[in-house]
Amino acid sequence: MWCMDNQTRLLKCALRLFSHCGYAGVGVQDVVDAAGLTKPTLYHYFGSKRGLLDALLEREAAPMINAVVQASVYQGDLVQTLERLAQAYFHIAQERADFYRMSLAMQYSPPESEPFKAIQPYARRQQQILEEVFVRASVQHGNMAGRQKRYAAGLLGALNAAISLHYQGDGDLDDQDVYRVVHQFMHGIFS
Repeated sequence: MWCMDNQTRLLKCALRLFSHCGYAGVGVQDVVDAAGLTKPTLYHYFGSKRGLLDALLEREAAPMINAVVQASVYQGDLVQTLERLAQAYFHIAQERADFYRMSLAMQYSPPESEPFKAIQPYARRQQQILEEVFVRASVQHGNMAGRQKRYAAGLLGALNAAISLHYQGDGDLDDQDVYRVVHQFMHGIFS
């Protein structure tokens, strides 16, 4: 029978708690109690609550970033690329809901807070990947030139709005939602 190691157990419990209660709403004691471990064990592996958060982000963000990179390959069809990106984000939001919910909350936390600072490298990487899509597309769509930052932020905002509605029980993040979000976004940038 496979047994989860203490480090993995702490990461899984922290993810669940941070996702459902917010980073600030969870103490080290809450995490170790949920994991059935002690504070010295957490400090041994991570050094601090922030160290635990950093390790959690490093572990959980990599699959998301990889999926976004794969979906962002632009081959001359912007709508098709944006639909692949929407599908990738929606899949992640469904399959890794605790992580995605936690990362959304962190991105909108106060700018001087630990969660905001911790998530920024991953948020910047997503922004960069999406900007690159619009830079490549601007070769065919000249009116996009120089607007990649706003387009990337707008697309991610539209995707996150749909995901947030899904988490509130409104929307399935299915092919119809992919179509709606992408075409609404495209209507906005081409109008």
